[in-house]
Amino acid sequence: MKPDTYMNLSGKAVAALAQFYKIRPEEILVAHDELDIPCGQIRFKLGGGNGGHNGLKDIQAKFGTPDFYRLRLGIGHPGDRNLVVGYVLNKPSAEDRALIDKAIEKSLQGLPLIMAGDREAATRFLHAK
Repeated sequence: MKPDTYMNLSGKAVAALAQFYKIRPEEILVAHDELDIPCGQIRFKLGGGNGGHNGLKDIQAKFGTPDFYRLRLGIGHPGDRNLVVGYVLNKPSAEDRALIDKAIEKSLQGLPLIMAGDREAATRFLHAK
């Protein structure tokens, strides 16, 4: 599902879907951009903080728990926290876009492992460079 809400209000759409289909938070995978991971790298995990990501913050608030799966797609950091808003709202460079596209493709290849519940194999596959 791709919510029609603003990213900062993602929790509303995700929680509504979960409630309608009676899906527990720990059965949900949220894919999101991650400043603290180098561009093009992927990290897969269950639970954790929101790292200041407003979309994750809203999902956690609506679920009442941080215990859902995350597929963190690295976009890198601009190097200065004052540049973050512009960095995440603007289009990436052609070089970064290519790295992000590769990460998305690899994530799609790893989905069968995630869906099968093989968390260890999914982590090994997705975290490999």
